[in-house]
Amino acid sequence: MPTQPRLRAAALTATALLLCPLSAGCGDGDAKGEDLTDQKLSWKDCPAPSTSEGGGQAPSPLPDGDMWECATMKAPLDWDDPKGDTIGIALIRAEASGDRSERIGSLVFNFGGPGGSGVTGLPSFADDFAKLRTRYDLVSFDPRGVGRSEGVECENTEGLDEYLQQDMTPDDATEEEKLRDSTESFNSACEKKSGATLPHVRTTDAARDMDLMRQVLGDSNLYYFGISYGTELGGVYAHLFPKNVGRAVFDAVVDPTQDPEQGSLGQAKGFQLALDNYAQDCVSKKERCPVGDTAQQVKDRIAGFLKDLDAKPIPGVFPHELTQSLATDGILQTLYSRDFWEYLTQGLAQAYQGDGKLLMLLADSLNGKNEDGEYSNLIPANVAINCADDKPRYTVEDVTAKLPEFRAASPLFGDTLAWEMISCTDWAVPGAADHPDVSAPGAAPIVVIGNTGDPATPYEGARKMVEALGEGVGVELTYKGQGHGAYSSGNKCVRGAVDAYLLQGKTPEAGSVCS
Repeated sequence: MPTQPRLRAAALTATALLLCPLSAGCGDGDAKGEDLTDQKLSWKDCPAPSTSEGGGQAPSPLPDGDMWECATMKAPLDWDDPKGDTIGIALIRAEASGDRSERIGSLVFNFGGPGGSGVTGLPSFADDFAKLRTRYDLVSFDPRGVGRSEGVECENTEGLDEYLQQDMTPDDATEEEKLRDSTESFNSACEKKSGATLPHVRTTDAARDMDLMRQVLGDSNLYYFGISYGTELGGVYAHLFPKNVGRAVFDAVVDPTQDPEQGSLGQAKGFQLALDNYAQDCVSKKERCPVGDTAQQVKDRIAGFLKDLDAKPIPGVFPHELTQSLATDGILQTLYSRDFWEYLTQGLAQAYQGDGKLLMLLADSLNGKNEDGEYSNLIPANVAINCADDKPRYTVEDVTAKLPEFRAASPLFGDTLAWEMISCTDWAVPGAADHPDVSAPGAAPIVVIGNTGDPATPYEGARKMVEALGEGVGVELTYKGQGHGAYSSGNKCVRGAVDAYLLQGKTPEAGSVCS
């Protein structure tokens, strides 16, 4: 899956899914004082995604000819004032394809981020979940602050281009000050454009939205499939509403016990492992690896290339240049899936010849920039949700003190992931906690899948999630594979276990291993 828990993103006509103004409800009349659990959703054919959702075409019909349907759910802007102002939460669904008498309910998806649009994400992965659709309505949504759900706004396109092209790994005090000032400017733009929304985009708010969604969809329990950050959201939901948990699956699991520094350090190790695996794979093939003769040479050459870009960028997607920061983003994007490794090889081979277009296109994909040159609100939402959730505020001095540890974890990505820790330093809203509380005593079993080669949510996080959920709740399943997530890999063992649980309620044996 394309989005990630902490890494800087590490995806509908205005009349059809219009957001509620902050001072009014969706639909006819004022929603203040209304019992929102009684609302009726008005499902309609889905229009094309908005720019904030990533743009593009309206979702194609499903294989059986059925159309995707979209609606807007009203939710309190402030869950501490549930009878107050409302916002709209954009939803999408594909109704169950099987016999209605066999329908279990709605299966709600979150594909990660935070900041990823579920309204655009679910159709993209629909083929993966065709079997689950036989007994579930497949449902996803733009969490608050994302896409059409009162999406957070910060810099404009030009400003975001400049922000992402800058040197994200400063080498001296002058560059450190420039990065610090740029981050402060970005955060100030977020406050100026979305100040009223920023206090209300915490993961706890989104979890409460999901429980409202459960009720509005007519389910007595929440059936849920969370990927990447979606596992954190699911864990927070289970903590808040343990008795409402139905069958749930967590895939590509965030370690809920880590603070932001520990999470970033874990990602440095995870992406370095993925790069090591890529390099070894490239040189092990019968055909010659075009980017190095040995695995170490592949990595050394990438490091030298990035160092050269720091001094002199190369042409990328006209009129922009491929900078060191964008090249790093492009490399990171390819490490999310083994299927992308061939693009890394192609991108590096071309860049070594002075053509940085492919690596820049990969970076654009990671950062939510479409082929029209417009950005979704993936990055603003990612920063806003993380900063609202995470209590620690790191300084330049904190980062410089930690750099040796990060570089030891990853010579290639350590600096990047360390410096991203200052993204919340000047944030307008205080963070909620050092890490999320996911303890859920009494909840139904939750299948927790860890992938041994996952770069963005390292494998160890699955066991930590199982332990944090509490005895008798988390059921660990290991996938010995590569890439971010397990179910989307197509592995028959993983899919069989997940499908059997979600469709028949057969809980896999704890500690099961798929390879």
